Amino acid sequence: MTFRAAWRRRAPGVLAILGAVACAGDGTPGLVPPGPAPTPVHDVVPWVSAQDGNMPLVLVAPHGGTLAPAELPDRDCPACVTVNDANTRLLALAIADAFQQRAGVRPFVVANLLSRLKFDANRDLAEATDGYAPLTPLWNLFHTRIDSAKARATRVHPRALLVDLHGHAHAMQRLELGYRLTASTLRLPDPQLAPMLVASSIARLDVDAVSGDAGVALLRGARSLGTRFSAVGVPAVPSAAAPSPLVGEAYFDGGYNTDRHGSLGGIGAVDAVQLEAHYAGIRDSEAARAAFADVFVTVLLQYLADHYGWSPP
Repeated sequence: MTFRAAWRRRAPGVLAILGAVACAGDGTPGLVPPGPAPTPVHDVVPWVSAQDGNMPLVLVAPHGGTLAPAELPDRDCPACVTVNDANTRLLALAIADAFQQRAGVRPFVVANLLSRLKFDANRDLAEATDGYAPLTPLWNLFHTRIDSAKARATRVHPRALLVDLHGHAHAMQRLELGYRLTASTLRLPDPQLAPMLVASSIARLDVDAVSGDAGVALLRGARSLGTRFSAVGVPAVPSAAAPSPLVGEAYFDGGYNTDRHGSLGGIGAVDAVQLEAHYAGIRDSEAARAAFADVFVTVLLQYLADHYGWSPP
C-alpha cells in the first residue's frame, strides 16, 4: 500500500484499534466501527520563501527546492516529473543580490523549497500534489505569494515582468525563453507569427511596449530579451541569431506559471517569460551563478527601460 492510500485508511488511535464495546441491535455486545482517519495537517509556510523587492520584476523559482520531508508521499503519477532544476533557487538569489549591488534595487523573489519529488510548483493543483490533498494549502500559498509580489511590483511601476527560472539539460547550450509559443509556431514566417502574440504570456506588452516594438520584434528583434542576452555572450532562443528552434531541437515554451501569471490575451499588468538556463557556466558553481547574475542585471535593466519605461531611481 502506498503512503497516499495509508493516510486515508489509518485508524484514529489505539482505542479504535481495540474497539469500543456497544450493544448491537439484538442486545449483544458489538464493536463500534472506526470513524474516518483524520486528514494530516502540514505546516506549509516554511516550504515557500518570499523576499520583498522594490522594482517591477518578480523572480520565481519553482523547481529549485531540495527539502524532502519523510511525512510527504513521493509523487509517482505517470506524468509526474520529479527531477529538480539544480541550483535555480540559488541562481534567483544571486540575481537579486546582483541587482542590489549594481543598481540599489531588488526584485521580488518567490521560491518553492520542496523537492519536485514531493511537490511541483509549475503544474495545476492535481499534478502539483499528485492528488495528495493535504498539500493543497501549499499550492494555494505559493500562488498567493506570487500574486502578492505582482501586486506590490505594480505599485512600484504600473507595468511589471515576471521571470520563471528553470534549468534544462538539452544538448544546445543556450537559454530557452518561453512565451507560450511552441517551437513550430516560432518557425512561422513573420506575418503569420505576429498575430500569435495575443496567445503569448507577453500579450499585453505586444500592445503597450514603451519602445513601440510589437509582434516578432519582441521575440527576436534587436531589443528582444533573447537578442540582448546573445549580445552579451549568452546564446538564447528565440533571438536575432536563433529566431526559433530548428526541427528536432528540444525547447521548453513555458508552463503553468507563465499561463497563470502572464498577460495571456492582453489581460493583466504583468507579463511573464519562462527562462530555461543550461547548467554548465550558468548554474554549476557559485562563481558561474554570480557571473550570469551580473549579465542578467545588464540585460534586464535594458529590457525594462526599453519596453516598460522603468529605470532605477
